[in-house]
Amino acid sequence: MASDADTKGHNKDGSSRVAAETTRSFHHPYTPYAIQEAFMSIVYQVLEEGKVGILESPTGTGKSLSLICGSLTWLRDYKGKEFEEGLSLGQADPDEPVWIIEHAKARKRGELLRHREDLEARLARIRAKERRERQRFLKGDQDWKKRRLGSESNSGEVEDDEQYVLDDYDSDGERSIKRGNSTDGLSAATLELMEQLGMTSQTPLEDDLETEDETKIFFCSRTHSQLTQFIGELRRVKFPPTIASDEKSGEGPDIEDLKHLTLGSRKNLCINPKVNKLFSVTTINERCAELQQPGTAQEDRCAFLPNKENQSLVNDFRDHALATIRDIEDLGSLGKELGICPYYASRSAIKQSEIVTLPYPLLLQKSAREALGLNLKGHVVIIDEAHNLMDAIAGIEGVEVSLKQLKRARVQLGVYLQRFRNRLKGKNRVYIAQVVRVIDSLSGYLEGRLAFPKLDGIVDDKELLAGKGVDQINLFKLVKYLQESKLARKVEGYAAQAAASEPQQTKFAAKPETTTPVLHHISSLLSALTHPSNEGRLFFFKDLSSQDPENICLKFLLLDPSSHFQEIVSDARAVILAGGTMSPMADYTSHLFPYLAPTDITTLSCGHVIPPSNLCAWTLSSGPSTSPFEFTYKNRTNTAMLDDLGRALLNICNIVPDGVVAFFPSYLFLDAVVKQWNTTKEGKSIWEKLEGKKALFREAKEKGADDVLSEYAKAIDTGKGGLLLSVVGGKMSEGINFSDRLGRCVVIVGLPFPNINSAEWRAKIEYIESSTLERLERIEGEHLGKEEKVRRAKEEGKEFYENACMRAVNQSVGRAIRHREDYAAIVMIDRRFGNQRIKSKLPGWIQEGLVPDAADMSFGQMMGTLGGFFRGKTGA
Repeated sequence: MASDADTKGHNKDGSSRVAAETTRSFHHPYTPYAIQEAFMSIVYQVLEEGKVGILESPTGTGKSLSLICGSLTWLRDYKGKEFEEGLSLGQADPDEPVWIIEHAKARKRGELLRHREDLEARLARIRAKERRERQRFLKGDQDWKKRRLGSESNSGEVEDDEQYVLDDYDSDGERSIKRGNSTDGLSAATLELMEQLGMTSQTPLEDDLETEDETKIFFCSRTHSQLTQFIGELRRVKFPPTIASDEKSGEGPDIEDLKHLTLGSRKNLCINPKVNKLFSVTTINERCAELQQPGTAQEDRCAFLPNKENQSLVNDFRDHALATIRDIEDLGSLGKELGICPYYASRSAIKQSEIVTLPYPLLLQKSAREALGLNLKGHVVIIDEAHNLMDAIAGIEGVEVSLKQLKRARVQLGVYLQRFRNRLKGKNRVYIAQVVRVIDSLSGYLEGRLAFPKLDGIVDDKELLAGKGVDQINLFKLVKYLQESKLARKVEGYAAQAAASEPQQTKFAAKPETTTPVLHHISSLLSALTHPSNEGRLFFFKDLSSQDPENICLKFLLLDPSSHFQEIVSDARAVILAGGTMSPMADYTSHLFPYLAPTDITTLSCGHVIPPSNLCAWTLSSGPSTSPFEFTYKNRTNTAMLDDLGRALLNICNIVPDGVVAFFPSYLFLDAVVKQWNTTKEGKSIWEKLEGKKALFREAKEKGADDVLSEYAKAIDTGKGGLLLSVVGGKMSEGINFSDRLGRCVVIVGLPFPNINSAEWRAKIEYIESSTLERLERIEGEHLGKEEKVRRAKEEGKEFYENACMRAVNQSVGRAIRHREDYAAIVMIDRRFGNQRIKSKLPGWIQEGLVPDAADMSFGQMMGTLGGFFRGKTGA
């Protein structure tokens, strides 16, 4: 096996050695490139050795297929070895004759093999049946499509107000007398995601204790659409059986189909016509939970819910789910066909599956995993698109509440009380009054900060909760009440229903900013206040980009994600973080895995599949006027520099065919640039001159990207070409494919450093420095002087700050060159890009494609090089 040192760096160095050292077949559906062989080998090695892997492979290099082939080849090999080793366990006394021991092993092998073959045979029969049904469908026979579902004629009925009445709250035990499934302890961000996915309740079925929880791979990505693409790749691959059949029989398939499961959503999977047609996700989730409560009349309970009586349907669903690789829509159709709830029945297939796909935020919080019934012990976790993993963890553990939301919640509570005040008893009245006082106190604090000249700052807990009577409230009990009483969903649900029936009188029910009720955000905020930690800070901040004068927010921010990810790492057999732009990787090793030894982490940065001649990368230090480019905050109003930038882009558009995408540091900076380019001094403005070369498009913060992208692509198809002005970290910088003619040149303008003077970033840097100092004190003790420790801590903070900037740059650069035949130029405009410290944070394949000493060359030399590059490609 290659060492960690061998696998670091660029593919053409260490990775090629790894590829040469192995002759293992990874069952790739195509002939893999050398870098794909290297990537698969490292994946296999990380899983075999039980390590953490941080792997980078540029978009367009077949990363998904390489992850699939490397990980599943290991899984089948591992389970085969596990099977053979299991035959030796529990054998008779070693003093027994060899023939007796061998006979016992052969008998045990036969029993285990028959059990597995029975499962495979059962799944094979289901696949054959589904193929026959598909053929019947294609021939026009639609009888098989009849479902056991009842008529949906009542699906649009409006529920009465009774569903919004709070259950009595036990004043002695401080709990709800009638409780459904709980989401205790979940953060607001997790609840919002789980609500979107409909995953807010646990399965009512007991675990099948007789089913062995086989070693599996949990594959996570950010969205269901990305998972659907991954599932499409899963369908391409074929693997030999985990366990070879008895050689004497000469029978047994050469291929064993993958057993895959995708964890779905209540929103997408609910098949109850009285529930799935309700007007909001919140109401669907709440209604589903209520239909399961013990006090619900039998005739009102959901007929599709798994129970002991319909266990055979659950088993059928499990087998069908495992027999065929299905995406989320296929799983919903299967539930309809069998007449069993696919949302809950899918849990029965988890233990026997080999690979489970799900959106990765649901794995990042322990209480979310418990709500889903997931056990990671001894399994493999692969997180794709992991470049923003630390931000995602911080987002899930953090919470944000705006003044607008607080006022909305206050009005909603008032309206709710008007309707149900006489139905509320005891503790419900007491706690709702406390919630109102807390909201008033939070609103009062933010309204007071509106008059402050400061845009942001750290919040003093005592000032925040200084409202009348708030100091007498037991926040621990109030948080527990909010979590258990379902007050948030009842208030929000009633408000939405009231808005639908009387829109003119219910401005309080205007479309909310998030799908999670505001009271859940408030509960998460109070929970953070009752569990203070050095790892988190509470801020207020004003949104300058908003036109709303009252757009001020409270935000709790997690500063250290490592402890929250550590339990996943310690439970799982191995963890892989993969992405197209994971560089720079120092943040992961230093701040996500500070508790791991370097030998426990394997890193890999692959090269690209394109030949070197298909990339021209340039760091441009000055423009046509020879004045240096340095787009710092203080230069944002330097009109001469902005004009020179416009002339540079005008020249680039003269040379580059088809599409050019330019990324700017921020929306505010882009606004300033566009305003300056529209200024006319004499003759045509720079904007008008650019329009004469290519059709102009710009990204807007408040508008969607689809329409702009469509018009941009249309302009390129017509032959005029296009220049798209975008923002680093904006809608165009992630998940958008600027392949071929859509992205013949990517321009990065300036370095998008975060605002170091913001309260949030000051707190982040201070935390990095203080935690580094503590670590150095613990490890180095007296071996290092105090000044050296302080210097290293400051350096660590600077590194973290620069890495945040460069990770965003790398994500934008990765929009171009999406396959082996693609080609493009990448121009990074700012003299700071010539700094070796900055260049070293670019992905390996970009560093390899940089024109040597470009930062010291003139604008004219760059234009000559670009011209030659594109003439060579177009044959002009």
